[in-house]
Amino acid sequence: MVLSTDTDIGILLGLAYAGFVDELRADLAARGFADLGPSYGYVFRVLGDGERSLSELAGLLGMTLPGAGKIVDEMEARGYVERHPDASDRRVKQLRLSPRGRAALKAAQAFHRRFERRLPDGPALRAALEGLAADAGGEPAPRYVRPL
Repeated sequence: MVLSTDTDIGILLGLAYAGFVDELRADLAARGFADLGPSYGYVFRVLGDGERSLSELAGLLGMTLPGAGKIVDEMEARGYVERHPDASDRRVKQLRLSPRGRAALKAAQAFHRRFERRLPDGPALRAALEGLAADAGGEPAPRYVRPL
């Protein structure tokens, strides 16, 4: 694709992100994770930091409980997430990544590192993106973002 020099910055950012996602999905598919849904990465990030209840997950991602439940149900059916009773409240189910889920998260994190190393002037680009994200995210900066 050849872009003109007057292409809007928003279009450039959108195209760059879409290209990144396409390349990430292809890389993960080649590593045996071809069945990932579009929102799974957000859940991987949260559960990669530890177990959470569905309501905690939904809150951290700024999602409704039914929306988060639908994603988790899909991920559980595909072997990425496991549910187990909470030790202090048996009515609550805790969510955690399964071994397959941890492997998918590890593969995605490795892709992110490889991709970033390929970027021209990577440290300066990272600093610029961090500045833009900080301006948009408020205080404190969010650790997780919700699916778009």
